[in-house]
Amino acid sequence: MSRNPRVLVAPLDWGLGHATRCIPIVKSLLKHGAQVVLAADGAMATLLQLEFPDLPMLKLKGYQITYSKIKGALFSRLLLQSPKIIGVIEYEKKWIKKIVREYEIDAVISDNRFGLHHKKIPSIYITHQLHIHTGNIVLSTLAQRIHYKYINHFTNCWVPDYENDGLAGKLSHPEMMPAIPVQYLGPLTRLKKQKNEKLYDVFISLSGPEPQRSLLEKSLLPQLRKTKKKIILVRGLPLETKKLFILNDDVIIYNHLPADEFGLLLSQSKICISRAGYSSIMDYAVLQQNAILIPTPGQTEQEYLAQYLEEKKFFSQASPFKFSIEAALSSEPLQNFKVPARPNKNLDEVVRAFMKELKGTIKKL
Repeated sequence: MSRNPRVLVAPLDWGLGHATRCIPIVKSLLKHGAQVVLAADGAMATLLQLEFPDLPMLKLKGYQITYSKIKGALFSRLLLQSPKIIGVIEYEKKWIKKIVREYEIDAVISDNRFGLHHKKIPSIYITHQLHIHTGNIVLSTLAQRIHYKYINHFTNCWVPDYENDGLAGKLSHPEMMPAIPVQYLGPLTRLKKQKNEKLYDVFISLSGPEPQRSLLEKSLLPQLRKTKKKIILVRGLPLETKKLFILNDDVIIYNHLPADEFGLLLSQSKICISRAGYSSIMDYAVLQQNAILIPTPGQTEQEYLAQYLEEKKFFSQASPFKFSIEAALSSEPLQNFKVPARPNKNLDEVVRAFMKELKGTIKKL
């Protein structure tokens, strides 16, 4: 008896962005007839279950990487955690063999999870960082070679960016490509573009790994208590049970918002302030939302993206050290920054072709 292909989708646990950018991929898979099985843990699992309550969710432990409070200590911190990272990769390899057999998985889509590939089924790897930017040529070359070593175990690599003149610059368009086929999906967002009356001055979205998420929040709260601007703050904490806090007459704080509410409040805001995470950048680019980007200290990828996109006059950036809302809003006129509208149908085309091939393979079996 023939059946629709069963596809496993599993995002990395280094910030909610890996999970949010999987949401449009899951929706496209469902549209084209896939049976989708999700795999995650903690906040990632909670977020995906809120978006897809009817889909099965398998428990898959994360890397649980911690970041330093000190600028410039990122790579030494990651190096110290490398035994744990390697251990999780080995765990993933054993886990995927068991799950493919038990759940009759026909394909796996891994968002930056190095060990989630299987030699007997199509295994897709998602990343926007084909070039690892460290700020040091030797380290960047070494990091890229290590990354490609893992990527080349997969059958295809999907890159969430435009094929030409991408949002991620050289990160997604390196001089040297992996050995496996690379396809560009265009920027991915779970949000829908909409026009609404501007009811709020600022929408603040906190995200990313600890302790930097909490450090930025801690620096913002005293400013929010004094401001006279209408502000929405989303803390990026889907595991917190309490949803809403009223800080004062002008400031409303949410722990987490589902995509439809998040998109609505974002569209009702004049400007957004957030980390320079790539998933957030894709949201703002597709929605053409003005934004001020605050790179996470020590995360060279975010520092590069914020600088690159400011030079292109897409978004403004602000220093993460002693960040001031008032100073950021009064800097170079925000109307000088604008992301050009660009059509994007790549995701649907890539997923349609992927599903057609999968269905053909199952039919032959």
